Amino acid sequence: MHAHPRTGVPFESPVPPGSGWPGDPATSGTPVATTARRAAALAKTVGDVDELDALVSVCRACPRLVAWREEVAVAKRRSFAEEPYWGRPITGWGSPRPRILVLGLAPAAHGGNRTGRVFTGDRSGDQLFAALHRAGLVNSPLSVDAADGLSANEIRIAAAVRCAPPGNAPTPEERSTCAPWLDAEWRLISPQVRVIVALGGFAWQAALRLLADELPGLAKPKFGHGVVAELPSGLQLLGCYHPSQQNMFTGRLTPAMLDAVFGDARSRAGIQ
Repeated sequence: MHAHPRTGVPFESPVPPGSGWPGDPATSGTPVATTARRAAALAKTVGDVDELDALVSVCRACPRLVAWREEVAVAKRRSFAEEPYWGRPITGWGSPRPRILVLGLAPAAHGGNRTGRVFTGDRSGDQLFAALHRAGLVNSPLSVDAADGLSANEIRIAAAVRCAPPGNAPTPEERSTCAPWLDAEWRLISPQVRVIVALGGFAWQAALRLLADELPGLAKPKFGHGVVAELPSGLQLLGCYHPSQQNMFTGRLTPAMLDAVFGDARSRAGIQ
């Protein structure tokens, strides 16, 4: 066991549900989905975001992803060898009634899979939360761990796939198995959402799947950085290159480009 870097409380890696990890939504009695069918059934009946987060956080429906996330949590990266790793699926984070949904692909093995919060603990998250702070959408430019006091201003951040995948590449079957969790999250938050920001092409496709009912007979909009797709309902989908280390290092995506997207998203969502 190792101590949480902020609270000092020791935890096993992966972290058992209900053992006191900051913000853990689950208990030892939370139902566990061990198959795709069970995950879909639980997601279909979930009644609120808290219940959804608890169910997501203990899901074991994808054997390859479960094995990988837990192997990483035990082996660890050398620089985090003295820290506990969450080693479980990553829930959405932020407001339960958001006006903006920020959608990514999947957690990072030594980022969200370590800290227990989406886009937290890796360089992509560093870039994302710094930009969100500059846009006035979170209260701090730093997202370090699940006990750092970060709060959201009418936004929610989620990943289409909830477990860290090997090589950052979930299989089509794994994407399909995980999709009901995102469907349930969208069902619960969509009445308030005005803007979806899709980080990368896969997140764009996941968003289009969520919005399929609005697209019959319409050509599907193509992903691009800064692209805006306006749906018949008034919902708006914005494309943004993923804030990966490679994209930022090569200049394909810059802080100014991130600022433009999130400033536009805030304006379109009507957030004061």
